[in-house]
Amino acid sequence: MRKMALVIAVLALAGCGEGKRVDAPKPQPTAATAPADASAPQWDLEVRGEITQAVSDLSGWLIEHSFIANVIKENGKTRILMGPYSSKAEAEAKQEEVRAALTRAKKQNIEVLVIERPAAQ
Repeated sequence: MRKMALVIAVLALAGCGEGKRVDAPKPQPTAATAPADASAPQWDLEVRGEITQAVSDLSGWLIEHSFIANVIKENGKTRILMGPYSSKAEAEAKQEEVRAALTRAKKQNIEVLVIERPAAQ
């Protein structure tokens, strides 16, 4: 009897909304998604350990704690960057957030620096 009631309920729900078309609302562009002015400076955070630490360990820790980081190799040097941020204040706020998480995790000898992103050529 339960199976029969379940089958009837599923069939009844499957027919709900039959013939009605509902379009999802289109997202409105916000200021955050608007393209940034190409001449405006952008900012990054560079995360690095004072002692030699595997880049994969540090970048993995950042990802585990919901910080999006990019590992780049520049002039033979591997760097971990977070960003870009549209303003220095936004980068500094994220810097404090990362520092607080590092302190809670008792990670020592790790620097989080705010750097200006070089202009694209």
